[in-house]
Order: sequence, then structure tokens, then C-alpha cells
Amino acid sequence: MDSIGLIREFLQDRLGVEPENVIPEASLVKLGVDSLMMLELMFEFEDRFGVKLSSDLKPPQTVGEMVSLMDGLIASQKS
Repeated sequence: MDSIGLIREFLQDRLGVEPENVIPEASLVKLGVDSLMMLELMFEFEDRFGVKLSSDLKPPQTVGEMVSLMDGLIASQKS
């Protein structure tokens, strides 16, 4: 599974957001993601991809920012 797939699955399971609404331009807040849900999503990402996130990360505002963050961390782990 890739990062956008994880985000789509997570938001559909937790909030009932249809996957076609989870696009790079979509605001995470407008999709229903609050600060607690953001932490849950980040923990899910860590578990699925075996990546450790820094505690001082700036929270992403859009799906696209989240994908970029996740993809960057996955790529750096493979290096």
C-alpha cells in the first residue's frame, strides 16, 4: 500500500470519507481530521511503514502535504 492509499483507507474506516474525496488538494480539517485523529493517522503510518516520525513535525494541512511527508520519510528510510 502507498501513502495515499493508507490515508484513504484510514479516513474511510474512521470517518466514512469516500476515497474519491481524498485528493491532494483536500484540507484534512475539512475532511474531519482533528488533532487526535491526526495523531492516530501518524501512528498508523509508523506502524504500517516502520518509520519513526519526529515529534517536532509541523502537522500537514492537506492530503497532498501528508502524502509528501510520508513519501519523503519512506524514501529516506530506504536510503
